[in-house]
Amino acid sequence: MQLATQLSLFLDNRPGVLGRVCEALAEAGVNIHAFSTNDAVDHMVIRMVVNNTRKAVEVFEARNALVVESEVLMVPGDNKPGSLAEIARRLGDAKINIDYAYCATSPGARNGLLILRASNCKKAMKVLNEVKG
Repeated sequence: MQLATQLSLFLDNRPGVLGRVCEALAEAGVNIHAFSTNDAVDHMVIRMVVNNTRKAVEVFEARNALVVESEVLMVPGDNKPGSLAEIARRLGDAKINIDYAYCATSPGARNGLLILRASNCKKAMKVLNEVKG
């Protein structure tokens, strides 16, 4: 588990926008570890964690895109029933709110990666790293 910087892009909600974002990052050698999109009528928010935050920000700023950085947790976990429930329960017991989260795993994969924005990411990491006794 580690703290990571998430980038949030605010872009027009039109066909081809996500493709252009991904192409620009690929051309700069930036790999996307995780992403999600949220849509509204005329805009969308793309949240992503990448391997080179500084380079990605340069790419977006060169294109006059609004980009916001925030701290998130990257939580690897088992792909089995109850894994997410355990994480949510432990954070809830510690009075840490999950502002939002996104993840995916292939059905046959043994492990997945959860991206989690918590009310206090450093405290959340400490709680989740504690050995259950």
